[in-house]
Amino acid sequence: MEKDALTRFGVSMPEELAKQFDQYIADQGYSNRSEAIRDLVRKELLKPARQHEGQLVAGTIVTVYDHHVRDLPLILMDLQHSYHHEIISNLHVHLNRDQCLEVIVVRGRMSRLRKLHQAIQTQRGVAYAELSVTYTEEDEHVRPENRDFPHGHVHDHG
Repeated sequence: MEKDALTRFGVSMPEELAKQFDQYIADQGYSNRSEAIRDLVRKELLKPARQHEGQLVAGTIVTVYDHHVRDLPLILMDLQHSYHHEIISNLHVHLNRDQCLEVIVVRGRMSRLRKLHQAIQTQRGVAYAELSVTYTEEDEHVRPENRDFPHGHVHDHG
């Protein structure tokens, strides 16, 4: 695998901000500023708001909600069933007597994942819902008859 060519450029910032950045670099274990800047730029470019509607992405929707709110668990389950083609897996954790944390692993078009995220986020009783994504490519090994089933696909290995 060939490495990408590097482009050098200078960055100017106030001294106090540079000190804070250097502390961040040390706290995170980076060996230099360039590595940290590259990661921060990648993170910014992967924000869901920057993705175009047709982009194929994979990621998570992390949700915290009050499971005592009337019908909320059923509403959230129905939503997940409506988006079963995009949902790969989920993890459900009881945080305390009232709150649940759910991590939903998703893969699909950005437009569909935004709709699912928004539908979850706007429910009464949902305290937190965040969509986080990364790029993915079309799976060339998926047989055409299984392309609509990203979590149940069959691979050709021959």
